[in-house]
Amino acid sequence: MAQQTNQQTKAAPPDIRRADSTAVHVAQWYVPDRETGVATLDRAVAQWDAARWPSGIRSVSAYLSTEHDTVLTYVQTSDPAAHAAFTAGLTDLAGAATVAYTLHRAIVLHHGPLVPASFVVATFDVDGPQAQRGIVDSVAGALEQAPGDRHPGLLSANFHLSADGTRVLNYAEWTSDEAHISFLEGATRAATLRATHDTPGVRPIGFKRYHLLHSRAA
Repeated sequence: MAQQTNQQTKAAPPDIRRADSTAVHVAQWYVPDRETGVATLDRAVAQWDAARWPSGIRSVSAYLSTEHDTVLTYVQTSDPAAHAAFTAGLTDLAGAATVAYTLHRAIVLHHGPLVPASFVVATFDVDGPQAQRGIVDSVAGALEQAPGDRHPGLLSANFHLSADGTRVLNYAEWTSDEAHISFLEGATRAATLRATHDTPGVRPIGFKRYHLLHSRAA
């Protein structure tokens, strides 16, 4: 398999909708505090930087929740075998088991120079592919039908379906934590909650708000 060495070191947000990404691998770990979370992500990134990258790895990103209790990694690939080859032999979070997703639908609400600073990841437990598509259509519809001034600061919502049909993940990009906190108190948030509860075979797991600590891209 062709290989390359990753050289990028700047923590820029990943291009969630990049055309050459066909799968995403997500791991979430609980940590007791910020210091442990930062150290865990630093160790993972050090292993990624030292590894030889299979050509199918497109990006790796590492996040710490704003509550300092969860770390998350988000790896984009263009080759189904690339992730297993990349993580073979890596330890701890760098080699952790992941849930495999594909990006199913994206809603881009703002175009232009704004760069996301807050990342909200919401997950749902679902009963198969029909329920996966149903909850995405319901929540996406609620966002699209609401006036733009009801969710200022929301740049995009990116809905992922797990390969095994049991999960949906929404990776949302926000301009700030404060913008998302305001959204939680508004009418659009209430509409998305109604859409969730009205969709059969769907059980919300919850959401976490994250900050990006590290990213690398091929």
